[in-house]
Amino acid sequence: MNKSPSNHSHPSRSTKSTKTSTMRSNTALPTRRQTQSNTKESAIPKRRILHIGIWTLVALGGLSGLYFAFASNLKSGEPHGGSGPTYVVASPGPGEPAPPVNLPTTSGSKFNLAAYRGQRVLLYFQEGVTCQPCWTQLQAIDTDLGAFHALGITQIASIAIDPTSALREMAVSDTITTPVLADSTGVVSNAYHANSYGMMGTSEDGHSFVLVGRTGRILWRGDFGGAPNYTMYVPVKNLLSDLQAGLAQASS
Repeated sequence: MNKSPSNHSHPSRSTKSTKTSTMRSNTALPTRRQTQSNTKESAIPKRRILHIGIWTLVALGGLSGLYFAFASNLKSGEPHGGSGPTYVVASPGPGEPAPPVNLPTTSGSKFNLAAYRGQRVLLYFQEGVTCQPCWTQLQAIDTDLGAFHALGITQIASIAIDPTSALREMAVSDTITTPVLADSTGVVSNAYHANSYGMMGTSEDGHSFVLVGRTGRILWRGDFGGAPNYTMYVPVKNLLSDLQAGLAQASS
């Protein structure tokens, strides 16, 4: 679109001269105080850049230290598993005594692992209220309890490092029938090192299954939630297959 010509006339030569003289008067040489001030101001960014560089190195060093501290908590091991998600086996593992579990449940009762001696109990450590796939996992387990019973597993319990009230809200919302245990102090999770395999450092559990045998010793274990895949859901058919293979190895 063509612009219409301006209605304003071009400034006269005298007007240009007046503007030029005004600009010159406004661009007088700086005083000594202004020169010193400008010198100081020009030095500040250099100091800030130096300080930022130093503190960046310190921060990176701190992060590296945190990473290695966290990595040192991880138990090394070769990945296991068939066609489904792979897992590692942390300690305590198969053949070792299962640490005590005595925690409140979302239903208001207490779950004591020692009371189930003579039965096979599957403990499912999960990330908690912030992990919806973990609760989808529980729903899938609830739907297929018969398949777990066929492997001789008579009791399943889920454990998370969250307050009982928060876990209760999730259990009710997702209609979970499997007992959900609140390990709010993290004592049990630390004993099983279940909080060494997840995305939240040691503040939450990862995605770990521990099968405790009739004598109170661990028969099978699978820690799925660690790096690099951070698996937070295992299809039930794959979980059952891994459990079956673990039981076969335990009895051989």
